[in-house]
Amino acid sequence: MQTILILVELFVAFGLIGVIMLQRSEGGALGMGGGGGGGMGGLFSPRGAADTLTRTTAILAIVFFLTCMGLTLLSLRGRDERSILDTSPAAAVAPKITPAKAPAPLPH
Repeated sequence: MQTILILVELFVAFGLIGVIMLQRSEGGALGMGGGGGGGMGGLFSPRGAADTLTRTTAILAIVFFLTCMGLTLLSLRGRDERSILDTSPAAAVAPKITPAKAPAPLPH
């Protein structure tokens, strides 16, 4: 199950990258349209392409978020219920200190 979610997340991530790269910052999106015979609200008019890319970006972002949440929940299943805050930092970091042996007396 986790492998499937990871693959879905990778495909969605690449899809998001592609869709975002297709969008223009001026809102023109794809630069298609102008002389097409699709009418005012067609898919390939500049406005229609921008709306389609915006919707696709929103849907892919929601799917990406849901797969992230699914992967998080799968990774937490079967883990110990303790929090990292339950352990003291001194106990986790402090090295064990053993007393040094006294040096042997020098012969005279």
